[in-house]
Amino acid sequence: AAYYVYFENSSSNPYLIRRIEELNKTANGNVEAKVVCLFRRRDISGNLNTLADSNARDFEEESKQPSVSEQQKHQLKHRELFLSRQFESLPATHIRGKCNVTLLNETDVLAGYLEKEDCFFYSLVFDPVQKTLLADQGEIRVGSKFQAEIPDKLAEIELDTRIQDKLETKVWDPDNQLKDPQIDQFLVVARAVGTFARALDCSSSIRQPSLHMSAAAASRDITLFHAMDTLQKNEYDLARSMSTLVPQGGPVLCRDEMEEWSASEAMLFEEALEKYGKDFNDIRQDFLPWKSLASVVQFYYMWKTTDRYIQQKRLKAAEADSKLKQVYIPTYTKPNPNQIMAPGSKPGMNGAPAGFQKGLSCESCHTAQSPQWYAWGPPNMQCRLCASCWIYWKKYGGLKTPTQLEGAARAGSESGGPRGHMTRQEAQGLSPFTRNEGRAKLLAKNRQTFILQTTKLTRIARRVCMDILQPRRAARRPYASINANAVKAECIIRLPKATKNPQKNRVIPRQSLATIVKDLAITAPLKLKAPRGLPPPINRNQTSQPRGGPGLLGKRPFDNAGGGGGGGGGGVPFPTNGRPFTSGLRTTSQSVIKRQKVNQGDAPNPVVFVATKDTRALRKHLTQSEMRRAARKPHLPVRIKLPPPPPPPRAPPMPLLPSSTSEPIILED
Repeated sequence: AAYYVYFENSSSNPYLIRRIEELNKTANGNVEAKVVCLFRRRDISGNLNTLADSNARDFEEESKQPSVSEQQKHQLKHRELFLSRQFESLPATHIRGKCNVTLLNETDVLAGYLEKEDCFFYSLVFDPVQKTLLADQGEIRVGSKFQAEIPDKLAEIELDTRIQDKLETKVWDPDNQLKDPQIDQFLVVARAVGTFARALDCSSSIRQPSLHMSAAAASRDITLFHAMDTLQKNEYDLARSMSTLVPQGGPVLCRDEMEEWSASEAMLFEEALEKYGKDFNDIRQDFLPWKSLASVVQFYYMWKTTDRYIQQKRLKAAEADSKLKQVYIPTYTKPNPNQIMAPGSKPGMNGAPAGFQKGLSCESCHTAQSPQWYAWGPPNMQCRLCASCWIYWKKYGGLKTPTQLEGAARAGSESGGPRGHMTRQEAQGLSPFTRNEGRAKLLAKNRQTFILQTTKLTRIARRVCMDILQPRRAARRPYASINANAVKAECIIRLPKATKNPQKNRVIPRQSLATIVKDLAITAPLKLKAPRGLPPPINRNQTSQPRGGPGLLGKRPFDNAGGGGGGGGGGVPFPTNGRPFTSGLRTTSQSVIKRQKVNQGDAPNPVVFVATKDTRALRKHLTQSEMRRAARKPHLPVRIKLPPPPPPPRAPPMPLLPSSTSEPIILED
């Protein structure tokens, strides 16, 4: 019997689930277990989790599972495992208990696994090397789609109108004119013909050099089946059957898989059977690719009838007797380093230990009372779990309640961070404004988009506890962490009073899609042909990043046809992002380049705008409040009041500014 156990490799991580294959005693007297690895959902990538979700949906539809709640669906993912063929050796002292893992079949009810403690299931096999998920070949074929549909029995009066020739093929008629001694005589003749045929065949004489071996091979089932088929085809006429058995070209030679395989192929099969067991697909693929699957299966069942199989069975039984059968593992009583309050110590408010914030509750069940607390997640978050949720976390690798998307905010912490906010260093590491060296490392990784989905309680807490949450302040500081559990705990206290005075939601009417498309078509910039004569660039920044031309992604810049507020008649419309405000039209002095083809790795990154000296000089004329207002509304133009121009030189130069200052001047960066 297979034993599934919990192994502990870290005090803060969930248990590992392994299947013990054998127990071995090392040279220094310690006991090691050779185990098969099983993986959880948290151990595989997001793409494979999506594939597992699709397989789970198909199973629910085929087996017609009863509907379950969202929390039960969340907990069922913790009960699903993925089998693998990866072996490892672990010390037996790390075993923390036994569990039960079964192969999922169509008759199982998924909700029943939640009612049983330490019970898991698997239906897919995970390959850690290839990073793939495949259906288990050894599935139990139980269910409606694997059972035969038996028609109703005909009444005595009814006639069977089915055409029997299309439904079945008759291979033997017991009501024939031959007697049993005559049939036995014909079978002896068939065996004699088979022995003579092997004597004439060169390859058979090499494989069975003795007469006894040839006669034994000719007495196998393949020869008898051929003889009985010959009688059936010749309508049980012995004379015609004899002539068919020995045609003019020579006697008919019938050989089965046991005879067709060479000694080296049989040795390869035994080696593969020792490694893979009865997984005939892998045996054929890795050891005998020139054989068909039917040939491998047929050889296996013939090989089980030989003396070779009996000898190997005896050797395995002797090896099993010499190995350890059972090991005594004492109860693990060492203190857990994740305990944040030892029994008997003085608790703080709501049972919080010293050094932890007041008002913290369990991250999973949100309770504030527990005989024992455990630190969970990143240390700077100061998260904790109660005693029951800690045991659940260790056994099942997740929290009881779906507080967040699994794995969405787990970056940087193996135990899974409970916050969706990132630190400043993580935010800067993922920023597209980093240097090329760091950006190349980011592009080398597989970046995946994730969605942070809020629960109904979180959305209610945002409205009820707006004074504590301060959403405007939090939106401007996304790198700062928010104690969501404290907000939810306060929300539960305020919620009975808040329901008496419901807040009115302001309904914002949404325009139709046709109206939005029409507005975009009107405000789209007119694309003009690039002029041939282009002025030389002012500085290097213009050559590397053209002003007014299409961006790296070919996106339209934020332009507005209407004038901005503020300023005066002599102001200059100027956006704060370093690009000229052109009211949707390019001027002849703007540099125009062709649209570039972008690599897939560079495509998701936004364009970086580099300010020139002229831009920085113009920004000095803005006040602090104007800069903040412009930063919050980058799509609106900014009016800048410029100082009066210096007096013209004595020599009559080319006029740089128009004589009338009533019209605004558009400056180029």
